[in-house]
Amino acid sequence: MLNHLNLADVRTFVLIAEQGSFTRAAEVLDVSRSHVSRQLSALEKQLGVSLMIRTTRSLKLTDAGKQFYQQAQTALQQLEQAALAAVDNTREIQGLIRINSVGGPIGEDLVASMASAFMQQHDKVDIELDFSSHRIDLIQDEFDIAFRMGELQDAGFVGKKLTDLKMDTLASPEFLSQHPKLDHPRQLNTIPCLTGSVKHWKFQQKHQKQQTSDVHVDGRLQCKNGRALIRAACDGNGVIRVPSMYCHREIQQGLLIPVFSDWEIPLVPFYAIYHKDKYQPVRLTAFIEFIQQQFAQL
Repeated sequence: MLNHLNLADVRTFVLIAEQGSFTRAAEVLDVSRSHVSRQLSALEKQLGVSLMIRTTRSLKLTDAGKQFYQQAQTALQQLEQAALAAVDNTREIQGLIRINSVGGPIGEDLVASMASAFMQQHDKVDIELDFSSHRIDLIQDEFDIAFRMGELQDAGFVGKKLTDLKMDTLASPEFLSQHPKLDHPRQLNTIPCLTGSVKHWKFQQKHQKQQTSDVHVDGRLQCKNGRALIRAACDGNGVIRVPSMYCHREIQQGLLIPVFSDWEIPLVPFYAIYHKDKYQPVRLTAFIEFIQQQFAQL
């Protein structure tokens, strides 16, 4: 049977399942919808099973289709890796690197400048740099590497810790003068806070680190851009939790001051994460090594 399977038909079936639509799959492949339909029919005929239930409004994988999809998707990914390894035998650093990163000074200043410096060293490398902090799927969203703060949750990816970030809980002097003195993190529930994607704030006592406090805060302003949060805090709108490096100038000028004297935020790790593959293109391996060296020098 395997000798007669058409790899293009298998790839089209996987794409239909991923896109959830014949039309969208046809657009990705730049072919007609009827061509995609014929490919699926040919594959089902060759296998002797129905892979999808199609109606005018929707499609659904059969049980056989679900099993075939899972294994075919993995096989195609492995085949792509094998092809990349075969054509990458020149060991020359070249090609496209797709990067996703948190924004703010870490992404927009550090990661962006390091990516630019890497391009200066390797003039055959192109980079796509995307700033967004939503939870991405490296494979589904077609990124080669992502930069994220916080502990890793997905064991399916490799994570290289680049540094630990010091975090601060800050507010403007004017804001703090208008509210009762804050002695404990749980009091944050009683005053306005400004939040990004993290609303579960963890604290530890500075001199007794085993003493901890976890607080869930609701942001008066919710924004995933650190610069916007800092601006709002300087304007006296509430308390922020941000990396110290985001607001050195504001702290030095007294525009923002620490909210607590006896409580601090544990260090937050900053990672580069990428696919857990045996093979990595030379350009990506070189970029990861370069990023690690750059962060080590900070």
